[in-house]
Amino acid sequence: MSESIAGVQIPDSTLAREATELVRDVAPPLLFDHSRRVFLFGALRGWRQRLHFDPELLYVGAMFHDLGLTERYRRTDQRFEIDGADEARRFLDAHGITGEPADRVWTAIALHTTPEIPLHMAPEIALVTRGVELDVLGIGYHTVSEEQRAAIVAAHPRPDFKNRILAAFTEGIQDRPETTFGNVKADVLAHFFPGFVRGDFVEVIKNSDWRE
Repeated sequence: MSESIAGVQIPDSTLAREATELVRDVAPPLLFDHSRRVFLFGALRGWRQRLHFDPELLYVGAMFHDLGLTERYRRTDQRFEIDGADEARRFLDAHGITGEPADRVWTAIALHTTPEIPLHMAPEIALVTRGVELDVLGIGYHTVSEEQRAAIVAAHPRPDFKNRILAAFTEGIQDRPETTFGNVKADVLAHFFPGFVRGDFVEVIKNSDWRE
């Protein structure tokens, strides 16, 4: 029997169950619960906006979006968002989902820390970002009811979430600081990683090999 939280049905297909177990196995409860909340908030935002979205694709996008912060899947040569996006594509391919649907999930994860642009793309892409923004930044906090928020947090608690998610971001990206150039995670390292020097777009242009 599928689980329902705040009126949202958690997908109960083999694909969804295996996605749940994969993330539960490799991610700490902090990231597992956060990822489930991202799906739930994203789905609620989608209904409010009357968007037509595939719940399974949204679920995989939400569940895999922070895999690049985990010890199992993090790399040091690319942005953490791409780590999760690549693993989602491999997971979907193993379940026979390729082409445009897989690309949609890859893009949803890859762009989930990029402001504004995902919101103008396919619903699954937009709603992963909507869910992340609501749970992490509080953007759209009042677009879901107090009762819905309470039900979601009761199912997937967020004790000291602000401090703990910032610590998880720091741990997941501190070994690849250059990958934060031009994105919001540079702010995390600027606050919490001593000695971090933020990349400067203007200086990159001025110091390139072009003479003028």
